[in-house]
Amino acid sequence: MGTSALPTEFGGCDLWDPQYGGELCTMLRLIGAADLSLARLFEGHVNAISLVCRYGTQQQIADLAHDVADGALSGVWGAEDARGLKLVSVNDGTLTLEGRKILASGAGFVTRPLVTANGPDGQQLCLLRLKPGYDYDISGWQAQGMRATATGTVDFTGTTITANEQVGRPGDYMQQPTFSGGAWRFCAVHLGGIERLVDLFRQHLVASKRGEDPYQLERLAACVAAAKTARFWVEDAARRFGSDSAAAGTVAFTHLTRMAVERSALTVIETVQRGVGLRAFVRPNDIERICRDLSTYLRQPAPDLAMSDAARTFLHASAGVGEF
Repeated sequence: MGTSALPTEFGGCDLWDPQYGGELCTMLRLIGAADLSLARLFEGHVNAISLVCRYGTQQQIADLAHDVADGALSGVWGAEDARGLKLVSVNDGTLTLEGRKILASGAGFVTRPLVTANGPDGQQLCLLRLKPGYDYDISGWQAQGMRATATGTVDFTGTTITANEQVGRPGDYMQQPTFSGGAWRFCAVHLGGIERLVDLFRQHLVASKRGEDPYQLERLAACVAAAKTARFWVEDAARRFGSDSAAAGTVAFTHLTRMAVERSALTVIETVQRGVGLRAFVRPNDIERICRDLSTYLRQPAPDLAMSDAARTFLHASAGVGEF
């Protein structure tokens, strides 16, 4: 599974390429339905490979492909504290990293992370090779859900950076529509969790012989409608990301997809919990686990900014909403 995102010439299935967004969407949905934490790690792995394939050299792609084929896991670590992660030059001109990354999913077992570091010319992507057993700290990851992602802090101070570790040019990471438009991938993971919750609710109603209750039927119908709504948005966002659509429109549509999927997820979570009752909150129960993980995973950064940017793009668009 880890090699699937690689180019075909390196033994993969080219899932890094946006034109195969439909296939990747299906994979992310199915993994998300099974385990949202696992899907989070896989989505980050695919994102890192995609960025290296887009901005890196052939040698960097080949090196990463070799390591992935040997079982290495990659990921994009971008979050940082107030100090940030910096590229600094020492006396002999050598570049080294100073600082740490926080909220790094897969801390301890991701060995080929793609990290962002602030250098003299702007933000630079650096593809690192970490030795197994490197120092990390996940003690602070006390979130309600997504505990299995092993999210933590990794300090990179003193790590030497050569041209081999620098991927692309400063500023590449924030290029649009790749940066914001790629958010459709975690929406696809959310969708997998939503669909699994609806299926589990149906199974509960059948097993408990409560399916013919008119109130439960109303709840089930609302859940099915919400899940299908989310799927329409996600699949369209994946298609647009892989097309030649204008960057601004692609980003705006992805922002709207985030809103639609979040609303669908919250509707399904609340409705399933009300329909199942107390058992939906008691461990071990797949419904309890998915609700806990999905509620946490939905908290993506800057939701209000994404909403306002999408609305502003439509406000100044010439097309009507039917063609937006």
